[in-house]
Amino acid sequence: MGDVSVSSMGELRLEELSASNIVAANNLTLRRGQEAFVTPPTYAIADNYIDPTTSWPRVVLDGDKVVGFIRGNFDPDAQQEEFRSCVWRVHVAADAQGHGVGRFAVLALADEARQRGFERLTALWEVGEDGPEAFFTSLGFTVVGDTQYGEKFGALSL
Repeated sequence: MGDVSVSSMGELRLEELSASNIVAANNLTLRRGQEAFVTPPTYAIADNYIDPTTSWPRVVLDGDKVVGFIRGNFDPDAQQEEFRSCVWRVHVAADAQGHGVGRFAVLALADEARQRGFERLTALWEVGEDGPEAFFTSLGFTVVGDTQYGEKFGALSL
């Protein structure tokens, strides 16, 4: 993605997930083939153990239109390092992909992590042709390992 400009998208902003925007967030349509990469198995399994008070769900709006969703998790006491400060999910509407929406969302999450005193932000992803590895590495994430389910474990230094 390189140096993506968000100028073609208008003015992007984040808003907390709420009753007024949850339907739009749930109805975001991905590009064909991306559905398989939405939730890596490790996150799907760990989702049952996440404390809702540590979750950071936000929608990305372009004007009044929901064009993306990001959910982070901040739990400095999490037993598994990859869950202490992490990108839990990031979705960008198919027609908004390639315009900086995902970059905007992840960098906003990174800023939040930095403000909370974390030194890095992590992400897990499955490897595959339509997978998000190129997206994460373009943001500066480096692969630091693999999970027991074969996903990549990446980290972004803050």
